[in-house]
Amino acid sequence: MDTDSARRASTPLEDYALLSDLHTGPLVSREGSIDWLCFPRFDSPAVFTALLGGPEDGRWKVSAVDGKVVSRRYLPGTFVLETTWFTPTGTVVVTDFMPPGSHRADLVRRVACVDGQVEVEHDLRIRFDYNRAKPWTRRVDLDGAGTCGLLSVAGPDALLLAGPLLHPHEAQQIEPQEGMEERHDASPEGHPDDYQGAVADRLTGVFPLAEGESLDWVLTWHLSHHFPPTPEDPQEAFDRTVAYWREWSARVSVHNDHDRAVLRSLRVLRALTNSDTGGIVAAPTTSLPEDFGGVRNWDYRYTWLRDAALTIETLITHHFTDGAMHWRNWLLRAVAGDPEDIQIMYGIAGERELPEVELPHLAGYEGSSPVRIGNGAAGQYQADVVGEVMIALAALRDAGIEEDEYSWGLQKNLLRFVEANYDRTGHGIWEMRGEPANFVHGRAMMWAAFNHGIRAVEEHGLDGPSKRWRGLRDRLHTEILEHGFDKQSNSFTQTYDNTEVDASLLQLPHTGFIAYDDPRMLGTVARIEHELADEHGLLRRYRIETGLDGLQGDEYPFLICTFWLVEQYARSGRIDDAQTLLDQLTGYATDLGLFAEEYDPVSGRLAGNFPQAFSHLGFIRAVDAVSQATARPESCRPSSPPS
Repeated sequence: MDTDSARRASTPLEDYALLSDLHTGPLVSREGSIDWLCFPRFDSPAVFTALLGGPEDGRWKVSAVDGKVVSRRYLPGTFVLETTWFTPTGTVVVTDFMPPGSHRADLVRRVACVDGQVEVEHDLRIRFDYNRAKPWTRRVDLDGAGTCGLLSVAGPDALLLAGPLLHPHEAQQIEPQEGMEERHDASPEGHPDDYQGAVADRLTGVFPLAEGESLDWVLTWHLSHHFPPTPEDPQEAFDRTVAYWREWSARVSVHNDHDRAVLRSLRVLRALTNSDTGGIVAAPTTSLPEDFGGVRNWDYRYTWLRDAALTIETLITHHFTDGAMHWRNWLLRAVAGDPEDIQIMYGIAGERELPEVELPHLAGYEGSSPVRIGNGAAGQYQADVVGEVMIALAALRDAGIEEDEYSWGLQKNLLRFVEANYDRTGHGIWEMRGEPANFVHGRAMMWAAFNHGIRAVEEHGLDGPSKRWRGLRDRLHTEILEHGFDKQSNSFTQTYDNTEVDASLLQLPHTGFIAYDDPRMLGTVARIEHELADEHGLLRRYRIETGLDGLQGDEYPFLICTFWLVEQYARSGRIDDAQTLLDQLTGYATDLGLFAEEYDPVSGRLAGNFPQAFSHLGFIRAVDAVSQATARPESCRPSSPPS
């Protein structure tokens, strides 16, 4: 597909909805097409990859013939998506969801005619391994009583589709090879379009429905060398899914519109957390561009220590300490061993090898190439990471969660890592791919790491060399003020070697290094507003024209940076500015309350990986800051103690 065609074909990110079973996160377009799905985990190879190319790269579209979408919503308190179609002859509701809380991998699509008569059309194109493997599809007996499903197999992966049968379109018939027969391989004798197996370009079907009638389809992933699992009962799965999300959401009470938006963001953070391991992915997608048509396209389906720490800190603020403990246990497993082996990011279960490769056969979203899987930044040194983790673990400790010998031992190892790398230059919070430097934000986070180690000893009675840590912390304080502050402009700087500003400097007060209303911080804010804000008031991360990041291309403003500015305004007394900017940013969420990584105010479109945990936690913190500054009731206060 050429670039122009790819751009015309790309569905706006704001038209996508997220589903989640706490293991993976497909995206469903407003028009009923699941264009992105990785089975069984967030970081597994995609079986639907139309998001990064076109329909031929894999999708599952369910639509009403001659119909138009008139509304969509999540059922209150859930990630169950309900889309209503109107046609000239009737109305149909499509309900999409993934049942959480099990070790299965199921996607359920239900259609119900609520008025008149309708026809529902399917276009299912299974493309395993990012459209590098088309499956062999055949009919199988699901229950020994003639109920049929379709089994699609390629390499280690298999998908079982249960429900009214779809039929192969432009199929190449294939006789099963010796040894391929399984227990469930019988087709009912005399069934129309009977076939032993085929490589099908797509599976299609049109199904008439009258008022009061409904049909269900369940798509289940399993390992191809295992027998197909028994399909989920759609009604039972629906009831379980609704009950799970509503029980989780009921832990907080809602008082106003901002609270409702915060609760949605909290649910997004939960949806991006693997319920088995506790690993939190930065986003469920890869290679959604930071600039439409550009090359800044990265894989975010992994667990960054920084992102996860900031997320956990936010969850603790809203009294979700159980999720924080889950992540702490993940951390203990992921960084076990020599502290010198600590990475900035890991796989969902703590995997260390995340090789970055390109997929040239995919055109990319809006023609943005290359499409990448894996992330080479895993091998970077970033000085801020341990500080982020120590702040989050200190928040957990301050919330009353006791340390044990393993968790406190981990933190002492982390501080040994900081000490061993005390004079090492790094790539910074934004994962620059240019020459390493002493980033002021990173050095301040090192200060915070030692500061919270000292607090743990002196305020919580834990053991540790607090005197040595104090000396290292104080040296950092002196060093930062000497080399990372420009007296002429009354501003902190991006690095020790330049006088640029960076949006990450807005995080200095959050570390405890300096007060929000300190004149030096206010001077930094003034420079950030002047040099990094566009005409819409949105912040870029830094001035990319300096070439420090070592990358080509441009990028749109990052939402979390502007959320940080809201927080800074609120906590330094600029409450009206904070409220105005927060209202503006809230308007950039989708109709379902989802934020991407970036926003292009010129085209009015979301950009970057979607939905983005970083943006959602920035939004929550911004609302919290404004709520506290305006003395409103605390946003999303628990209605009962979370389990």
